[in-house]
Amino acid sequence: MQMTLLQRLDLYLRFSLPVALTILLAILGVVPLHAPSYAPVAPMLVLASLYYWAIYRPQMMPLILVFLVGLFHDILIGGPLGVNALAYLAAYGLVAGQRRVFLGKSFGVVWWGFMLVAGAVEALRWILISALGGTVLDPLPGFFTYVSSVGVYPLLSLLFSSVHKLIPMPEH
Repeated sequence: MQMTLLQRLDLYLRFSLPVALTILLAILGVVPLHAPSYAPVAPMLVLASLYYWAIYRPQMMPLILVFLVGLFHDILIGGPLGVNALAYLAAYGLVAGQRRVFLGKSFGVVWWGFMLVAGAVEALRWILISALGGTVLDPLPGFFTYVSSVGVYPLLSLLFSSVHKLIPMPEH
């Protein structure tokens, strides 16, 4: 059966939802909230999205897009170019490679995995930014970023799960 142009467009838009949502979260993550000292402790929204899609639909987020989203995020936050791109690639590769550990498991197991990955990513970012800046940064803002990321993941997971239901499963 031939698909109409509108059906193909609908399918294309559905398949682009993970990337579009991740980019939207990168933008939302830098929107000024007029809260004092929010920026250094803002949750890692992009990481949460990449983590989710690495487990449930890794084919929807190829490594080149992970890299480009990371560079885009670096540009948005005005940080050292490539730090988030490298951290996101490392995290995505690790999670996608271990996705069988998380598939079919309870939300608690998936959240626990996010806690580990978010901690590793924040540590890697802290090391890279300290090394690039030639000084040891205060780790406290990174700790609060980690805590806020872990705290917001359950809500984001509900959003990702809703979007996931809109995307057709591949035919085998």
